[in-house]
Amino acid sequence: MLQTLVCVWVCVCLRMVTVSWDKKMVSWDLETGCVLWKSRQAGLLTSCSCSSDGRLLVCAADPQNAVSICDASSGQTLHHVRDHHHSTVTRCRFDPQSQRVATVSADRSFKMWDLKAQKTSVSVDSNHGNVVSDCCFTSNGHFLCTASWDKTLKLWDLQAGQFRSHGGTTLQGDHEGSVSCCSFSDDATLVVSGSYDKTVALWDMSSLSRTLVLKGHSDWVTDVSLSPDRKLVASSSKDGTVRFWDIENIEEIPEVMQIKSTEGTGIQILQCEECGKPFLVSRLLTSDLLTQCVFCRLKAPPTYHPQPPLVM
Repeated sequence: MLQTLVCVWVCVCLRMVTVSWDKKMVSWDLETGCVLWKSRQAGLLTSCSCSSDGRLLVCAADPQNAVSICDASSGQTLHHVRDHHHSTVTRCRFDPQSQRVATVSADRSFKMWDLKAQKTSVSVDSNHGNVVSDCCFTSNGHFLCTASWDKTLKLWDLQAGQFRSHGGTTLQGDHEGSVSCCSFSDDATLVVSGSYDKTVALWDMSSLSRTLVLKGHSDWVTDVSLSPDRKLVASSSKDGTVRFWDIENIEEIPEVMQIKSTEGTGIQILQCEECGKPFLVSRLLTSDLLTQCVFCRLKAPPTYHPQPPLVM
């Protein structure tokens, strides 16, 4: 059986959590590659997200159309909401304040689950014409953007609440194919999206319209992200590549950037002394102690046994 893997960063302590159709959630130590914990859920896991403080995880399971809130340090399930939607939950995300979980679904709705009240606080028919595939919050949590297989993106003003009577605002300038992913810039002025039409698009939030289309992938785009300084767009694709697009210098587009420099990004590139391949390492780590990539380090017995961080 072909299995799909989804990963999410646990930002506060150099950990990564992966979920898969094999029903397993696995936490990894990024420095050593060692498994910290494993947790088996009731269904095929379709999405995973980490709270901004790194303490909680949320994952979606199919065919139960369920979401589970888990402790990020141990994998223990804290809350399980079965039949949260009427069909497959395609994406689940914490809001920036880690107070609510947004979910979107093949049933074309989006919902908000309140962690404190432990109940659904918002349930909205998105009026998308097909599966809602992804969603993303602005950094202040006031707006939510939804992406759909109907080739459109919609913006929802969660603070004003007018969406309850007027619905969402459709961004102008559709993709030619189903939209698979979306992400806000940190300052909420841009949305970047990826599509089955093999393109990446940028949308200006002041005009609510598409401003740029990036072409170069040879298969559908599976995920997108914007750098904090809004200079780079990263995109991954089913064609097996990750591309970096320089959107600061519009005249160079659609040229695909190679990684020319990591200065000021918080990372550096080292060469593995064992296999000779390059690997990325955080500048926060003591880089002179890391001479091998994680795959080569996995071949040797670990020098220490990492412990999950304490939950304060």
